[in-house]
Amino acid sequence: MGVAAKIAPSMLSSDFANLASEAERMLRFGADWLHMDIMDGHFVPNLTIGAPVIESLRKHTKAYLDCHLMVTNPLDYVEPFAKAGASGFTFHVEVSKDNWQQLIQEIKSKGMKSGVALKPGTPIEEVYPLVESENPVEMVLVMTVEPGFGGQKFMPETMDKVRKLRQKYPSLDIEVDGGLGPSTIDAAASAGANCIVAGSSVFGAPEPSEVIFILRKSVEEAQQNS
Repeated sequence: MGVAAKIAPSMLSSDFANLASEAERMLRFGADWLHMDIMDGHFVPNLTIGAPVIESLRKHTKAYLDCHLMVTNPLDYVEPFAKAGASGFTFHVEVSKDNWQQLIQEIKSKGMKSGVALKPGTPIEEVYPLVESENPVEMVLVMTVEPGFGGQKFMPETMDKVRKLRQKYPSLDIEVDGGLGPSTIDAAASAGANCIVAGSSVFGAPEPSEVIFILRKSVEEAQQNS
């Protein structure tokens, strides 16, 4: 077996007016992580949630809060998110070319797991230095849609990046986010992704637990066959 499968329902697709009960429901249905999309209305056009919402949710759950920061100045968010109770802090490589070493250091020193994300148009080679650093990121998030909105169509061409990452780094957590569901999971799993973010395919399903089961099974079977 390779790195553990982690299924992370994207809370962007949940009912924000009932965030605590939605989180509890997803964990009951078998989620490993809860994926939180933080958008600043600048790096991406949408504006979603910030540290106060993470802090409120943390009071109601012990779950791993997998925070994806689609923001222009990730360094400004490290301390507030750590205080709020974020578990993982994933920043974008496109906005951290000059300070990623400092970012990783700050994230880890505050007790969070560090990750780096890249948009579909960003070459995968840009994250290699962050994975190979003396103080490396612990996860790479390959966006499989343009970040900014939920409910988009999966971009299969992004799977080349996942394949390259998995070949280079067999024990790295590789996350995929965007358009993942029962019809697209096999492509992502066979490419080597083990952390699966799924929004509308989980929350929009009559039986979300079945979808979570399908996603996990696909990752585990792909690892057994690789």
